[in-house]
Amino acid sequence: MSGSNPPELDAEDAKIVTLARSSRARTGAAEGAAVRDTDGRTYAAASVALPSLRLTALQAAVAAAVSSGAPGLEAAAVVTESGEADEASVAAVRDLTAAAPVIVADASGAVVSVLTPA
Repeated sequence: MSGSNPPELDAEDAKIVTLARSSRARTGAAEGAAVRDTDGRTYAAASVALPSLRLTALQAAVAAAVSSGAPGLEAAAVVTESGEADEASVAAVRDLTAAAPVIVADASGAVVSVLTPA
């Protein structure tokens, strides 16, 4: 996987960053994420930290998409204070669609990088 310099996002990609940021803020979670499927539907989630279940926000958003019957992903976004997406999060996206870009933004919503397959 490789990262690129932060690009200008189109309206649809900016929307998933906004959804991810809102998810994080609404729950007070460490991360928020959103994905857009190949039909244009969006799914947002926050990180889950329960005694019996732990999911990153991106894993939770991918799980929501898969459980809703999403055929694949066009793009994914994660908003996190660290400004980085961990391997497990990116792997969840790649499991569904190998070529989907993963937009990584900081807590303010500013794009830090866009991860694409190597």
